[in-house]
Amino acid sequence: MILTVTLNAALDVTYSVPALVEGASHRVDEVHTRAGGKGVNVARVLHDFGYDVLATGLAGGASGDRLRADLDSAGVCHAFGAVAGDSRRTVTVVSEATGEATVLNEPGPVISGPEWQAFLSHFADLVADADLVVCSGSLPPGLPHGAYGQLCEAATAQHAETFLDAQGTDLLAALAAGPALVKPNRDELLATVGGDDLWAGAARLRELGAHSVVASLGPNGMLALTPDGAWRATPGAALTGNPTGAGDAAVAALAAGHVEGTDWPERLRRAVAWSAAAVRSPYAGHVDPSIAAHLRADVALKETHDSDIDW
Repeated sequence: MILTVTLNAALDVTYSVPALVEGASHRVDEVHTRAGGKGVNVARVLHDFGYDVLATGLAGGASGDRLRADLDSAGVCHAFGAVAGDSRRTVTVVSEATGEATVLNEPGPVISGPEWQAFLSHFADLVADADLVVCSGSLPPGLPHGAYGQLCEAATAQHAETFLDAQGTDLLAALAAGPALVKPNRDELLATVGGDDLWAGAARLRELGAHSVVASLGPNGMLALTPDGAWRATPGAALTGNPTGAGDAAVAALAAGHVEGTDWPERLRRAVAWSAAAVRSPYAGHVDPSIAAHLRADVALKETHDSDIDW
């Protein structure tokens, strides 16, 4: 079983407008509301592809109730820990004219010490049945920067491996726990380690404890540094659409490949294809399998070294 963790789960609200103009009043053509947050999106994609997945994290208030109800209606298994504060909302405004998305992220509820301790106990029960734990997204206010490290250590104690999609001090504080994979995007990687050299930044994360690093590069694909080698994977063509769930779809693909034991080239082809297919969806957390299969055939893969890369 794959266990996804979303400590700052959200109720995602997507507005579709003919064109987004700064400072103007807009008539919304369509409103769509669904459970979200990066780990929830990962769970949705894995569920849609038939993998055994359970979503957990923290959820509270009316937004938390709506989040749980939406996952129930989608058939995604979940076991969120309760908190007193209302779960955050994210607002995405999609311009029909350009396909571009503008995202507004609320900070999330303040989590108390007792609430965090209760979740750690809850997590220890859940992880006993997990083969892989995927921790994704920002931490809500009140949690220590070492929160993900605590979860990684708890998973290791139960013989489960961990993936981590985070950035900054939240990521750095967890590396000593030895996550199997970390997946920042390009900007997150450079902001976390400093400098402008992606290869050196990814190598630094491995030196600090990550077994493998996959950096998503938007329309330019992915860079992977692993114990088995390093690869650059690129899509066949750039796609326009809503990119907000593309990284989560990539994490889902990498998680699926990990539990299946597929080789790295296959994992990366699938990750690039699922990520690109997610851009074609108007909502985060959805990948059309037929589109993903079509795009996979066009993914270019090259084993690489730092001197090969032209950024």
